[in-house]
Amino acid sequence: MSAATLSGRHIVVTRPSGQADSLCAAIEARGGIALRFPVLAIGEPEDGRALDEVIARLDGFDLAFFVSPNAVSHALGPILARRAWPVGLRVATVGKGSERALAGFGFRDVIAPQSGFDSESVLALPEFRADAVVGRRVVIFRGDGGRDLLGETLRERGATVEYITCYRRYCPDIDPAPLLRLAADGRLDAITLTSSEGVGNLRIMAGDDGWPVLRTVAVFAPHPRIVAHARTAGFELVLETPAGDEGLVGALESHFRLPSVTLRP
Repeated sequence: MSAATLSGRHIVVTRPSGQADSLCAAIEARGGIALRFPVLAIGEPEDGRALDEVIARLDGFDLAFFVSPNAVSHALGPILARRAWPVGLRVATVGKGSERALAGFGFRDVIAPQSGFDSESVLALPEFRADAVVGRRVVIFRGDGGRDLLGETLRERGATVEYITCYRRYCPDIDPAPLLRLAADGRLDAITLTSSEGVGNLRIMAGDDGWPVLRTVAVFAPHPRIVAHARTAGFELVLETPAGDEGLVGALESHFRLPSVTLRP
């Protein structure tokens, strides 16, 4: 396959600032033009007291779960600045990005699914079966809000679960005019969406005037839940991709290399 399979294609990368580099690089390696337009911003939690307070109690937990790379950096930074990680406290996460983030802090023996990148995949692991978690104390580091499926299921299986908010998500204040001009000119080829929350933010950021033209751009998303949100929002063409940068870029390549179809009477 040619290294320029995305040559000249304008592709929007909507990941938060600081988390878009790898996907942008993969797109540009294929000749594409990666347009950074974060639809989520990450910041410190409005109230950091819960994180401050749990640091002294970490020895009382059996398992620490980090929901994302943001949870890793925003929790472990403050924790390891104040104390050593407790011996015997296992670490778990989901997603290759989160595994890499944990490796950056020196964690190697991480519990994580090797296929599937959601709470359902985590709950299917042997370490999360009812007989493995009953009576265990689990701390889940996450942003404000988010799905409660993991914690609720672990409680049903007999674990004690505590959520700690270590960062907040919010909609960035970014001018969408450059994207909308490209879309209006027919030169915006694709939008990658990697967050359900980001779908709603993008709709808000486009505004009532920009939305009609933006919704005609093809959307690529790596999870059925994000796909469903994008379709509900009103995007006309939404394609589900494999997880990870290479899976997403591979789906872009396949889409743009498809031959045009001529309908015959």
